Amino acid sequence: MSRDRGPRRLRRLDRRVLIAASVTALSLTASGCVVVHGEREVLPATTRAEAATALRQFTTAYNAADKAYDSSLDAAHVTGALGDIDAARLKAGHANSPSGNASHTPLELTDAKFTIPKKAGWPRWFVADAAANKGGSARWLLVFTRNDLGEPWQVAYLTLLAPTAVPKFKTDKDGWAEAVPANSAELAVAPGELSERYATYLKSGGSEFADGAHTSGWRADREKATKPGLAVQFLDQPLTSGDYAPLALRTADGGALVFFTTRYYQKETAAAGTSVPTQNKDVQALTTGEVQQTLTLQLVSNEVALDPKRGGKVSMLGRIEGLTSAQGG
Repeated sequence: MSRDRGPRRLRRLDRRVLIAASVTALSLTASGCVVVHGEREVLPATTRAEAATALRQFTTAYNAADKAYDSSLDAAHVTGALGDIDAARLKAGHANSPSGNASHTPLELTDAKFTIPKKAGWPRWFVADAAANKGGSARWLLVFTRNDLGEPWQVAYLTLLAPTAVPKFKTDKDGWAEAVPANSAELAVAPGELSERYATYLKSGGSEFADGAHTSGWRADREKATKPGLAVQFLDQPLTSGDYAPLALRTADGGALVFFTTRYYQKETAAAGTSVPTQNKDVQALTTGEVQQTLTLQLVSNEVALDPKRGGKVSMLGRIEGLTSAQGG
């Protein structure tokens, strides 16, 4: 009777398959054909060509939405603070002009420069710095972000700065920038804490922020907001999670340029026998409830700040805000 040699043959076959698989893996590694895991590898967020494409796609979508007053036309290209501000602006525009924006002038972004950080993990993001046909000589800084390769690039932050206010960024020999972690202890304020610290400063003051239009100047303006017959109160809140997370780039001097978001409420209360001043049509379009004695405005504000090394003071460079809703009472 012959002996069954099947299991031994299978064992030899298994060993050959394993050896072949190992050789294949080694050859793939040696040839550079390896799978890169974006969540672990430190890589540029994108290519410069893809960044340029993302900027063109955003501009096209933004212009279409602005012309039609239709937020669905650019919803896939905006998120976070800019997404909230843009959607509310278009909602008000549509309410007041359902046929579209009769005064639409297409946005043109030229002379674009891209600052692309190398980093591990998500989100991936980069900054586009461009000249525009709106905003005078100011440079438009747009922060593009995405959380997965399958997602489109979306603009989360937008700010306008004078050309001389845009800092020089630290880059490596290949021109890639450095992202600063949200919990960095090297800076005057950790980027992840800037939103909360700024909200606290606007309420109580402090020494962490340098004087300027968006710090001491804004606090002074708020103190003057209350007038005879009309009380005005402010409440500031940090926004730090998800698409509102702060993003920071290392500057050449060792500090960081930080983009972050806050939200604030402005409540106007009229004295007895009087009413809150009439608001413009855009505010009215975003207001629910009947405005009698009070009107509470909700605004989202995206800020950009120079955050120096420890021991310095944070300088607020710019702030763009927009009304997102209002409640009468």
